[in-house]
Amino acid sequence: MSSNAAGGPTPGYLVWRLSTKWRVAVDRAVAPLELTHAQYSLVASLHGMQRTGERPSQRRLADHTGLEPLYVSKLARSLEAAGLLERARDPRDPRAVQLTLTEQGRATTERAIEVVQRLLDQLLQPLDGLGSPRTQQFTSELTALLDTPLDPSNVHGDSDKEQS
Repeated sequence: MSSNAAGGPTPGYLVWRLSTKWRVAVDRAVAPLELTHAQYSLVASLHGMQRTGERPSQRRLADHTGLEPLYVSKLARSLEAAGLLERARDPRDPRAVQLTLTEQGRATTERAIEVVQRLLDQLLQPLDGLGSPRTQQFTSELTALLDTPLDPSNVHGDSDKEQS
């Protein structure tokens, strides 16, 4: 376990543990629907985007989910093979591939969203539930952390740089 100067776990360690706990819980919850957590993230995001009238490209969906474009392409191919989504060339940009949920994909996704929503309600009970002020504050703080760009090349202090 990573600890800070006071001996307790660091925020980074806690974020990692929470994300791992969540990923495992979602994987287990959606497994009966023959989905993985990553596939769920993709189809749930696609479902939400389609409900607003958008027919996103794989690249747009990658940007939206935070997944790597190559990984989204791999997930989309496996979901297409399972009959949950369709991939088609964008008529406006022949290099782009648009994604659309099939009827089966929409039904599976709606069931998965219900399952994950119940799981989220359970996870957030210690913060007084999904609609509580504590959960809203927690969400705001997580959003601030996610919105902060990181520069991996700038993590070493001056003492780590070679002297010239």
